[in-house]
Amino acid sequence: MAKDVLCAVNSCTYWAEENKCNAESIFVAYHSSKEPSKSEETDCKTFESK
Repeated sequence: MAKDVLCAVNSCTYWAEENKCNAESIFVAYHSSKEPSKSEETDCKTFESK
């Protein structure tokens, strides 16, 4: 996994200062059943609301 995962979603439990993600692991999935071709077509499923 990448050493520093950046995230701008400050309403997430795992968000930390300087837009760092403190989750032990992350899971990114598609919006739909088709293969994504843009980042907008993916979601972070690790997100947990504060």
